Amino acid sequence: MERADAIVIGAGHNGLVAANLLADAGWNVQVLEATPHPGGAVRSGYVTAPGYLSDLFSSFYPLGFASPVMRGLGLDEYGLEWTHAPDVLTHLLPDGRAATVNRDLERTMASMEQFAPGDGERWKHAYDDWCAVSADMLKVLFTPFPPVRSGLQLARRLRVGGSLRLARRLLLSVRELGSELFEGEGAKLALAGCALHTDLSPEEAGGGVYGWLLAMLGQEYGWPVPVGGAQRITQALVDRLEARGGRIEYETPVSRILVARGKAMGVRTADGRNWRARRAVVADVPAPALFLDLVGERWLPSRFAEDLEFFRWDGATVKVDWAVDGKLPWKNPAAAGSGTVHLGADLNGLTRYAAHLATDSVPPHPFLLLGQMSTADPSHSPAGTESVWAYTHLPHRAHWSPDEIDAHVARMEAVLEEHAPGFGQLVTGRNVFSPADLQRENPSLVGGALGGGTAAAYQQLFLRPVPGLGRPDTPVDRLYLASASAHPGGGVHGAPGANAARAALTRNRILTGPAYQSMINAAHHAIYR
Repeated sequence: MERADAIVIGAGHNGLVAANLLADAGWNVQVLEATPHPGGAVRSGYVTAPGYLSDLFSSFYPLGFASPVMRGLGLDEYGLEWTHAPDVLTHLLPDGRAATVNRDLERTMASMEQFAPGDGERWKHAYDDWCAVSADMLKVLFTPFPPVRSGLQLARRLRVGGSLRLARRLLLSVRELGSELFEGEGAKLALAGCALHTDLSPEEAGGGVYGWLLAMLGQEYGWPVPVGGAQRITQALVDRLEARGGRIEYETPVSRILVARGKAMGVRTADGRNWRARRAVVADVPAPALFLDLVGERWLPSRFAEDLEFFRWDGATVKVDWAVDGKLPWKNPAAAGSGTVHLGADLNGLTRYAAHLATDSVPPHPFLLLGQMSTADPSHSPAGTESVWAYTHLPHRAHWSPDEIDAHVARMEAVLEEHAPGFGQLVTGRNVFSPADLQRENPSLVGGALGGGTAAAYQQLFLRPVPGLGRPDTPVDRLYLASASAHPGGGVHGAPGANAARAALTRNRILTGPAYQSMINAAHHAIYR
């Protein structure tokens, strides 16, 4: 039997963050990864044409760059270097106008001012509001729920009136928030396009905070990319872990959590081997797979298993990468310098797009999130060319036929051709990832869901993944959830992994260990009895 202090299931970035923090504490750590590659959804590869590097899943990393978790790991010492496109993002309207966010506040203000007099100053005011709370907000977001210490710091800073106003802002839809902050369509769309990086519609409560967060992070930090591709984040995490004695075994899927007397003792892998965990099992896998497939209902409170039936995934994703022999021929050159481009819809168009998804129908005119990778990092393709991707969402379904995917890719390319006529003639290579392809490449992307579960308010904070504590602790002692299915959810920021590692370390402390688990068990009993 193989032994380690901690068994980490999954070498996605959250699993690697957890493994690193446990290794920092002196634990012997073994990571078991089902696929041949580390990184999960943080990987790069040559899939379109020779010399064109693609980030296969995620690309731009404002949350990763700003995250206290990722910064605290010192990954620059392991080769991680960041770079920026000239502009952060541009939202192209159907009529050809463009709203652009640049790290230079004056340039952003000038772009927003074109849509309505005074919107430049209104953007500055919104950014000033963000700067007043950003450091504390990031701590609140990336620590276990409830964020007592960071929450108190934020409350002291804002006082009662400011705290209530912030709470209200966090509950607004992105349409309402944009309408309250701005007069013109450009600034409203800059927020709304950012909010649609999640699975929320412009009308849903809580959507405004995502638009505000991503847009303001773009203003403060930009949306950087790693030099040499997303894989550089993963490689830095792997190198750091191995330097501390951590081990990773690939192509070793876990088939079962070994539980005795309500306590996680280790895991069994698909090849029949048993792995003993002396202190903790940390799982960077989706919540339904962990609890229903790997643990089993025998070890779960009955209400917990029932609640998992109502776990909701975010939407399916279709992602296309292109090798382009030249730069994209944008009608509006304002898009040429942006790493990320939103295109295909104005605000009402975003609502119609989201309505199609909500009613399980295919959007006839999809909204695209597009990345110009060579604009952000020239090492992605030969000089004068572009490695570009775009993705859009579909309803979450069990199956999509190849013909349905081909038809939707054609719609995506038609939207791009509208804004960049002649684009198709420049394409020298293409790769399509359907929802099924995404799940095949990374089993955690169930049905092509990128966020580990919906971002809707009913599955956030203490409601994630099911109504409970909002913490990585589980009903099984010494088993911790470290994936995007845990609070605070999707994004490459490492918080679920860090929270799980810290919970394991707290549980293991001699003086607090028994009392800690008794508290957790009592809370689970109260919730799920």
